[in-house]
Amino acid sequence: MDNAITPIFVSIYLLTILLASTEIVSLPVAALLGASLSIFFGLHYGLFTYEEAIGFIDVRLLGLLVGMMIVSEIADRSGLFRIVALYAIKLAGGDPFKLFFSVCFASAAVSLFLSDIAAIMLIAAAVGTISKLMNYNPTPYFVSAAIMINLGGTSTLIGSVSNMIIGTSSDLSFIDFINYLALCEIALWLITGAVLYLFYRNDLGEEKALSNYDPWEGIEDRTAAYKAMAVVILFLVLLALSDHWEVGPEAIALGCAVLALTVSGVEPAEVFKRIDWETIFIIGGFFVIIGSVEKTGLLAQLSQSVFEASGGDSLKAALLILWSSGLISAVMSNITVALTFSPIIKGLPDVNLAAVWSALVFGTNLGGAATPFSGAVCILCLGALKREGINLSFSEFTKIGTLTTFVQLGFSTLYLILRFGLWG
Repeated sequence: MDNAITPIFVSIYLLTILLASTEIVSLPVAALLGASLSIFFGLHYGLFTYEEAIGFIDVRLLGLLVGMMIVSEIADRSGLFRIVALYAIKLAGGDPFKLFFSVCFASAAVSLFLSDIAAIMLIAAAVGTISKLMNYNPTPYFVSAAIMINLGGTSTLIGSVSNMIIGTSSDLSFIDFINYLALCEIALWLITGAVLYLFYRNDLGEEKALSNYDPWEGIEDRTAAYKAMAVVILFLVLLALSDHWEVGPEAIALGCAVLALTVSGVEPAEVFKRIDWETIFIIGGFFVIIGSVEKTGLLAQLSQSVFEASGGDSLKAALLILWSSGLISAVMSNITVALTFSPIIKGLPDVNLAAVWSALVFGTNLGGAATPFSGAVCILCLGALKREGINLSFSEFTKIGTLTTFVQLGFSTLYLILRFGLWG
């Protein structure tokens, strides 16, 4: 490691985080500024070549992201996800207990297929409608939906951007994610739902007769919804079978995106406008920033430090990664955390990598709803409540957010020990 220039690239990394966290500039601008400075100083000091700098960007991950966003946008435009959410809520009738758990599980389920931002916007629209019909306090439903959306998709490769980053860094397949993590996520759905219910049980409202409404009402083209459903199912099936082919998930995502555009008849330009380009640029920028720091040798040294701190013990390494990434994700974007920790884990020798990668998946996902500013989904939740005329304070959200985060991390600790046999 070149000790003389390492502080420069660490400073660029910290400056990027500082600019974004203080909102002096937006996160995409901060990431691109940090990437530009990293390339400038990296070329100036001969740390890497221009071609190497371009190689820092994982094109496979960006392809997976773009493909996913296009498929999700087409499905969202058809009204498919809103229909599913409203059906789940309708099944609850006028029972606030059933309604609450319907919202929780529908939120988590929808986030399996949509980005967290799209999911909270979708669920917020549905919950807002139902809370008005039932004259319920929307706060327990909105906050619980945000926390469950953050949890949902933890066990799938496409469940969150951080998962996609970890998947491409670790070479864990779609099936590997499910195999290692699905049982824990199902348990966490139930445990988190129970904690949320106990916390909000006195604020859910009384049982009432639910006004009759049709989830399909307002859907102008049912054929488009059925086509979108077929594409989403095909996408998931192909991802599950991708291990048997010599193609990556990004190829399947882009192929299904082309199919979705073809069968939907939607103007591509309209879809491309709705793609979350900010996330694309944030990830691209941080790839360059983290790649530059990695070139200094600092991350290799950190890997060795983690290994030494764990004494080469897989249990200590997994728990160190789980809790450090989880707590850091409470105050920093989990995308940034995943990009930072991934090269550190890749440098760990002689440990159970499946357990350590799983620990990083849990940490980066579960820490994202501890405070209102842990992630975009929480910020959007507060915005949705504000539109309903409710100003939820930082402390009110943090109280339940921190509680559920620690419960989730605690259970994940036990799960990792049992699932990977780390106690020996």
